[in-house]
Amino acid sequence: MSASSTPGHSRLTKAHKLSIAGVATLGAAAVAFSLVPAGSADGAAAQARPEAVVNVAPVAWTQSVKQNLNAQTAVADQKAKDAAKALAEAQAKKDREQKAAASRSAVRTPVFTNNLDGWIKEALFIMKKEGIPGTYAGIHKNIMRESSGNPRAINNWDINAQNGIPSKGLLQVIQPTFATYHVKGTKFDLYDPVANIVAACNYAADRYGSMDNVNSAY
Repeated sequence: MSASSTPGHSRLTKAHKLSIAGVATLGAAAVAFSLVPAGSADGAAAQARPEAVVNVAPVAWTQSVKQNLNAQTAVADQKAKDAAKALAEAQAKKDREQKAAASRSAVRTPVFTNNLDGWIKEALFIMKKEGIPGTYAGIHKNIMRESSGNPRAINNWDINAQNGIPSKGLLQVIQPTFATYHVKGTKFDLYDPVANIVAACNYAADRYGSMDNVNSAY
């Protein structure tokens, strides 16, 4: 029996045929688009579009990293400047304190005259700091007896002179005694009047308790 004469089946209309043909054409076009060679103009355009989207993220990330590095560098530079400033201020403060201390020390240290009175007073100033006893009167008395106030006086006739170590200076001290009882801060010179007085008083304090207790050759 032929299809046209089969009951329940209608013939395909012209519209139906056209619809089926259109669907087939669209399917073929989709397949053809997927198979476009990469080297063709259409393929290049199709590939270029997704690549442009993919490259956006790395560019933005690079800019963000660069901004962060610049910010960190600026912070580090500021910290270095602050540290250098603080160090300079601390050094300046230390220098001011040292200068002020030196100034106070200069004020506390009196100026002594370069004569017998000044020599005794300077010796007493040093002796006070070193804890060596003695008074102006006791020192002056012994100086006048020993050398009449002459810091260059020398004894060339007593037993010390005969032994090759003559007594010298204001309080007639021999070199070994001066070396033993010399006080730091004074000149290491037996003829120096202040050094001579301080060393002699240091010796007298050790032997007699004080230069004030010496009333004859010692």
